[in-house]
Amino acid sequence: MYLSRVEVDTANRAKTRDLTHLGTFHNWVEQSFPAEIAAGKRQRHLWRLDQLAGKRYLLVLSQDLPDPAGLLRYGVAGTVQSKAYDPLLARVQAGQLMRFRLTANPSYRMKRPGERQGRVVPHITVEQQRKWVEDRAEKAGFQLVDQQDVDGNAAFSEPAFDIVSRDWPMLHRKQGRGARLSRVTFEGVLRVTDAVTFRQTLTTGLGREKAFGMGLLTVIPVN
Repeated sequence: MYLSRVEVDTANRAKTRDLTHLGTFHNWVEQSFPAEIAAGKRQRHLWRLDQLAGKRYLLVLSQDLPDPAGLLRYGVAGTVQSKAYDPLLARVQAGQLMRFRLTANPSYRMKRPGERQGRVVPHITVEQQRKWVEDRAEKAGFQLVDQQDVDGNAAFSEPAFDIVSRDWPMLHRKQGRGARLSRVTFEGVLRVTDAVTFRQTLTTGLGREKAFGMGLLTVIPVN
C-alpha cells in the first residue's frame, strides 16, 4: 500500500474552481488512478483533507501508486509525495503508543417504531462525537490512553485526545438534493491492543462516508 500527499493549489482559484464540494474531491482521487479506470476495476481509496501551517493537503491511502500527474491536477507542482505504507503496518505491535489523526463522520442509525432500516443521523455535540470514537476503539484494535500514560503525570486522567476541527462540507450526489456531511477531525494518543485488527482499521478506515474524505486514520509511533 501507499500513502500519498499533495498540496492543494488554493492560491490558484482558476485551477481549483471545480473543487466546490466533496464529490469533486472524490472524483480527483479516482481520476488519479487511470490504470484502474482502464481495467474497469476500481479499488477503494481512503483520503482526507488536512490543514497544516496554513496550507491544505490531500492525503490518499491506496493499494497502488497514484499517477503523479493526476494528483497534480489541482495540486502545487513539486509537492507530490508517495511512501510505501507496508513497512509501517509491519511494525505495528500490541502495546505500542501512537499519536493519531482521524477525520471521520460520527453518526448513528436512528430507527423509529415500525422502521426496518431507519436513517443515518450525525452526532452533533462535542461530547457525542468524542464518545463515538471511544465506543469504537476496542473493536478497532486500540484504546484511547490517559494523559498520564503519555507524560507520566498522574494528575492528568483524561483521555489524551481532542477534536481539532468540526465542519459541514457540502456533497452533491448524482441523484437527489445535495447534503452537508458532518466532518470531525480528532488528534491524540492511542495504544494498540490488537495488532491484526488495528492494521485492518488503518487500511479500511473507521466510520461512514469513506468515499468522501472520512475514515482515514494515520499514526506516528510515540517512541
